[in-house]
Amino acid sequence: MIPAQFNAKEIENKWYAYWMKNDYFSSKPDHRTPYTIVIPPPNVTGVLHMGHMLNNTIQDVLIRRARLKGFNACWVPGTDHASIATEAKVVAKLKSEGINKNDLTRDEFLKHAWDWTNKYGGTILEQLKQLGCSCDWNRTKFTMDEDMSASVIHSFVDLYNKGLIYRGYRMVNWDPEAKTTLSDEEVIFEERQGKLYFINYKIVDDSSPLERCPQDGVVLTVATTRPETIFGDTAICINPNDERFTHLKGKKAIVPICGRVIPIIEDEYVDIEFGTGCLKVTPAHDMNDKALGEKHNLEIIDIFNDDATLNSFGLHYQGKDRFIVREEIALELEQNGALAKTETHLNKVGTSERTKAVIEPRLSDQWFLSMEELVKPAIKAVLESDEIKLYPSRFNNTYKHWLENIRDWNISRQLWWGQQIPAYYYGDGKEDFVVAKNIEEALVLAQQKTNNQQLTTNNLTQDVDALDTWFSSWLWPMAVFGGVTNPENEDFKYYYPTNDLVTGPDILFFWVARMIIAGYEYAGEKPFTNVYLTGLVRDKQRRKMSKSLGNSPEPLELIEKFGADGVRVGLLLSASAGNDIMFDEELCNQGKAFSNKIWNAFKLIKGWEVSDTIPQPESSKVAIEWYEAKLQETLLSIENDFEKYRLSEALMTIYKLVWDDFCSWFLEMIKPGYQQPIDKTTFDKAIEMLEANLKLLHPFMPFLTEEIWQLIENRTPQQALIVATYPELKPFKANLITDFDFAIEVISGIRAIRKDKNIPFKDAIDLKVVNNEKATTYFDSVILKLGNIISLEYVAEKVDGALSYRVKSNEYFIPITGTIDVDAEIAKLTEELIYTKGFLKSVQGKLSNEKFVAGAPEQVIANERKKEADALAKITTLEQSLAGLK
Repeated sequence: MIPAQFNAKEIENKWYAYWMKNDYFSSKPDHRTPYTIVIPPPNVTGVLHMGHMLNNTIQDVLIRRARLKGFNACWVPGTDHASIATEAKVVAKLKSEGINKNDLTRDEFLKHAWDWTNKYGGTILEQLKQLGCSCDWNRTKFTMDEDMSASVIHSFVDLYNKGLIYRGYRMVNWDPEAKTTLSDEEVIFEERQGKLYFINYKIVDDSSPLERCPQDGVVLTVATTRPETIFGDTAICINPNDERFTHLKGKKAIVPICGRVIPIIEDEYVDIEFGTGCLKVTPAHDMNDKALGEKHNLEIIDIFNDDATLNSFGLHYQGKDRFIVREEIALELEQNGALAKTETHLNKVGTSERTKAVIEPRLSDQWFLSMEELVKPAIKAVLESDEIKLYPSRFNNTYKHWLENIRDWNISRQLWWGQQIPAYYYGDGKEDFVVAKNIEEALVLAQQKTNNQQLTTNNLTQDVDALDTWFSSWLWPMAVFGGVTNPENEDFKYYYPTNDLVTGPDILFFWVARMIIAGYEYAGEKPFTNVYLTGLVRDKQRRKMSKSLGNSPEPLELIEKFGADGVRVGLLLSASAGNDIMFDEELCNQGKAFSNKIWNAFKLIKGWEVSDTIPQPESSKVAIEWYEAKLQETLLSIENDFEKYRLSEALMTIYKLVWDDFCSWFLEMIKPGYQQPIDKTTFDKAIEMLEANLKLLHPFMPFLTEEIWQLIENRTPQQALIVATYPELKPFKANLITDFDFAIEVISGIRAIRKDKNIPFKDAIDLKVVNNEKATTYFDSVILKLGNIISLEYVAEKVDGALSYRVKSNEYFIPITGTIDVDAEIAKLTEELIYTKGFLKSVQGKLSNEKFVAGAPEQVIANERKKEADALAKITTLEQSLAGLK
């Protein structure tokens, strides 16, 4: 017994358990061609959001379709340890319990971090199962797994030994909230309204080495957005070509408040046009100032603690936050007469991609990866050889810009959660370290380097920093198959390179480009062939969805309300590659309505009584031939769409096939008469077509399609839809499709007249045709059935006393019956004719106006000409109808 309505929740739980029980998602190397996807690993402590929903639905569509097409489909799931985000959560949890991270040893802290990860780490993967994701869960990876960490350490040691990783004292991006350095790519620049502070520096009379007195009334003014950094000033710089400041050459200035005397230096780096033309130089807190400092041998004064509070150089502001100090020091400068003025100023402020904190430039010893040579194969693969394709291709320009302007990658982080840097120190000097996979190997290297066999592991101290999380995930497509540490293993040789990567354009550089770089460095080939870049999910107001804005629906609540299939369809119908989705719950409702449509079509077919003795009607035979052609045309179209990663277009094509062609036309064409059986030949073909539809739909709507598939007949596990055979492309008669489109217009004309003249469908009518188009008669049996035409006759001339309409140049006449009031019909048509002629006169008046035609946009003129053509055609039809009635 088929339920009147399907229960999405019941179906989803039932079939996911069935798929898992029968191990359909698992993959092992065999004789088949592999099709491989690796999941962009979400943060281990994260939960499902709308971006995940979209991204993973697309991946599931690709993997399920590949499975149906006979590939050995392997979708590797996993999670990322997310150093900064996870450590921040653990630190916050400890703080709530009265525990300070700094009071713990590294091992003690890591125990808390693992406890947190084990408690919350599997949440998002379990949520993906509710969406229907058919990942090979046996292959689930975590970037901190022992084998994954071994790959990261192997990579670091290898690159160090190649001379590509080095330790350097450089200006870095410091996140004062996470208390760690960030790479350039993790800094997001935002335009913010701030102030420009104009500060007066008194000039020192340096005529005598003993005199250090300010010259009366002689000052120079410096404009800065960060007045708190004056405590780190070690020079004032002017442009040697600036005639305004010739009198300042060779002199010194006094830093307000702290009273430190600093030199006035000259350098053409200073922009004469910006601000006052004078530049305060703080080498410890600005990249460009650092370069000036090195060039002019300036002192370096770091004024900040690691949390961006001021240190002892900040005098009475010590311990205060930089932004609080900014306001307070501006007030003090004003009181001292050192603040000339302030102006509002719009400037770009660097913020942390993770914590959103304002970045502080800071000098620090860090580990860097030299990118100049590593990046070359990655540039060639995408931009020259076309080995890797980005969809949409417009992102090639972004990729090109990033890689051609790449800087060395800062890969060290001042964190404990992550792979600890495998550098071991044996002395106090900057070069007193070795790099090795473990402390035992490090000891051997240290003994060799120092020529001291007395060294023991007790003399070695491992670097306290962890590696950037991206330095782990850039190995992901290789590491999940053990390809970094053991490139000859069976899995890696079979599954690598993978096929498709589905991700967001926001991590095109963070992750995608770096995986390509790593692939060529370690495997000598690409990590994947195609990169499908999804858009961002936005609300109806085009705002990016976020919990802070409160505009992001809860994904699991959407599944509960609309069913997983409904949500998947709703998302994908508007998810063209690279374009943002303006999400509206109505999309999911549309998906749910589509589910109901399919369910009701299935119920209709299964509700028919079947007879194997009655002959097949001609209309059913024609309908089947047409639908088989339509199915093949759809297959061809969606193959093309998938090749170009136009999944939204592919789904819409299938949607129209099922909703319009199958449900609205095909089923109506073959439907038996009231309380009449259907012939078995037609019924079997209807089931065959339904099954073909289910195969096309399954990647998009896995639960509903498997339910109907299994209800059609009893199936063994080997016959489940998830492992069925995808429909095969075959030659088809395209003329059947165009001829039926013509027949649809004929049928629509008949129905329009029935509706307009209140002729019930149960009343059979006659139809006479002047076949000026020489249209095929192949679909006449269908026209007879769907129009309830008692007779269809082809005639040479128009029929008097009949209602008429046109399809192209063909004329169709329905003789008048006693149910029509002829006089009323003539009056109605006459009124409509008068109105249409008046409308035509108005349009032609516009088109005859030379000024209008010369000044109006081309599209407006085209629209007016179309109105003219439509009106002329309507007048002809109305006049013919009137002539037939008189």
